[in-house]
Amino acid sequence: DPLQSLLSSMKHACEILTRDPEGGAAPIPFETFSFLYSYLASIDGEVPEMETQAFLHRIKEEADKQSGMVLIRHF
Repeated sequence: DPLQSLLSSMKHACEILTRDPEGGAAPIPFETFSFLYSYLASIDGEVPEMETQAFLHRIKEEADKQSGMVLIRHF
C-alpha cells in the first residue's frame, strides 16, 4: 500500500528530524512535514494530489493545536 509506505517514511523522518529525546512524540514543524510529505507523495506518484492536500489540511489542523508542530500520533 503506497500510503502506508509513505506514512512509515514520514514516521522515520519525524524521528530523525525532531529535537526531542528518542522515544517521544517526535514533533517537527508543519512546514517541514508538509514539504517532505508532498515531495515523497509526488515521487511515489500513486497518491492522488487531492488526497495529499486533504491529508495535509487535517494534519495542519492538529499541528495548529500544538504550536505548529506535527506529532507522530497525528497520522
